[in-house]
Amino acid sequence: MNVIRYSKAFKMQCVGEVESGKASASAVQRKYRMKGTDTVIRWVRQFGSGRYGKVVRVEKAGEVNEAAQLRRDLRRVKEALADMHMELALEQAYLLVACEEMDQSLEAFKKKHAGGRRIRQSRPTRSLK
Repeated sequence: MNVIRYSKAFKMQCVGEVESGKASASAVQRKYRMKGTDTVIRWVRQFGSGRYGKVVRVEKAGEVNEAAQLRRDLRRVKEALADMHMELALEQAYLLVACEEMDQSLEAFKKKHAGGRRIRQSRPTRSLK
């Protein structure tokens, strides 16, 4: 496969023809018998004055680093989720070991303590008058 390298002067000449309106990018491509379909368009974007094919992104002051900040936040949330999964696995393993030491099945323990912790509320004291 032969690779054709074009000089910068030739590229600028092609870009000039497209930007002056003498020919379209596809016409310049056919005129010089170039094989790549996007070659001239790419040169116009790369070397052109900016009237054709350049993308200009307008951002507000707060939007500039928004994507990077969102990536950092996502990474932190994923790490926190992984930590919580690890803590849950450790708690489950600890509960299983504790049930084995108490000679009680895990299901029986869960039935007995299904409501979680119950805190008895103290009665209000009467003030002496």
